[in-house]
Amino acid sequence: MPRGITLRLEGDANDYVGKGLSGGRVIVRPDRGADHLAEYSTIAGNTIAYGATGGELYLRGRTGERFCVRNSGALVVSEGVGDHGCEYMTNGTVVILGATGRNFAAGMSGGIAYVLDEDGSFADTRCNKAGVDLEPVFEQKDLRVLENLIRKHVEYTGSPRGEWILENWTEMLPKFVKVFPHELKRALGIPRAAEQAKMPGAVVAAKSQLVQEGAR
Repeated sequence: MPRGITLRLEGDANDYVGKGLSGGRVIVRPDRGADHLAEYSTIAGNTIAYGATGGELYLRGRTGERFCVRNSGALVVSEGVGDHGCEYMTNGTVVILGATGRNFAAGMSGGIAYVLDEDGSFADTRCNKAGVDLEPVFEQKDLRVLENLIRKHVEYTGSPRGEWILENWTEMLPKFVKVFPHELKRALGIPRAAEQAKMPGAVVAAKSQLVQEGAR
């Protein structure tokens, strides 16, 4: 699907939506007459955006297992995913506006994922941290990317979930977790979390200040 094409689907989708997506935009939302809350319901099946290399995908609702496996360049927003999300992801940007299943980020070596962790359990029970660091969203670049993608999600899908998050941005922002692969940090020359903990106190204090400014 090349650039310049937008595909809109109103209703449920099956597996492999956006498989190999290389450009363009795909928007999936519930039927306008649906009487369920989309953020608690499945809108698309398993293996969404498998092997995508570009383009954008916005899903108003939850998706199944192996979400964005081997994604290598697409921008994808979902309101919740099943097990093994972002497995072997190498590039691209993913935003999850809800819960994830277990083993998130297994084998993830590139790209960035922003996950809304409302109950605080993501790091301990649902993320595979063997190859990634989990960080607060505080840098201005991250703030711009995250907010912009949520705004697009609301614009394209009419998502009440996304709209509520934006309306309560100050409260919700600290609940987002940035999933940052070790391999990407190494390529960018950025110290890993374990290395940052060994830095002088002044550097740690400066980073803490950035977190507070970003939250404001």
